Amino acid sequence: MSSTPSGFPPRLKAVLFDLDGTLVDTADEFVPVVQRLRAEHGLGAMDADRIRASVSNGARALVALGLGLNENDPTFENQRLRLLELYSEVLGTLASPYPGIPELLQALAQRGIAWGIATNKPKPFTGPLLRELNLQPAAGSVVCPEDVNDRKPHPESLYRNCLELNCKPSEAIYVGDHVRDIEAGRRAGMFTIAAAYGYIEAHDSAERWGADACVADSHALGAFILDAIDGRLP
Repeated sequence: MSSTPSGFPPRLKAVLFDLDGTLVDTADEFVPVVQRLRAEHGLGAMDADRIRASVSNGARALVALGLGLNENDPTFENQRLRLLELYSEVLGTLASPYPGIPELLQALAQRGIAWGIATNKPKPFTGPLLRELNLQPAAGSVVCPEDVNDRKPHPESLYRNCLELNCKPSEAIYVGDHVRDIEAGRRAGMFTIAAAYGYIEAHDSAERWGADACVADSHALGAFILDAIDGRLP
């Protein structure tokens, strides 16, 4: 007998995504940025996988990782700004949607289901990245930290998505590659999906985040969502 997963909205109206590590693979841009920052300080190249795993933690985490600096260091803010300056030079040049994501967005549109983004990535970088990628159909709602008082894991970003997409939180699902994404989605009352293919630290595991579902890759994400919508899951 076909069914939908427990807790999955019976009348889904919106699919919401985190950005880096969930919807779009941006690590190939951040790896050379961190390596350049290290080189400016006379440091050798770092293992690229360590950098990739920290991308979802943001610029501060990348500075701390790349330079071994504590955030209380008096030079930390200058180095964060330098990292962002380097990133702005490559923004959108190496990033790409994960395999199957464009097809998933098209399939959602065919079913009359909206999609949006809730990200902790600052607006000055999110907007240009999305323009460069030109995902179609375009997101109906994009919420960045500047748009809310409290960023994820607070659910405010997701509430704003729902307001802009004219749906209730119970009519939306949220997909993310970090425990804060799953926490935000759960606090908003949404069905949550952990993207285990994203940027996850070696000591962490997506299976431990308490999501309603966990997918191993982006193709599996699309299959799970569409099968749940169409009632094809066992």
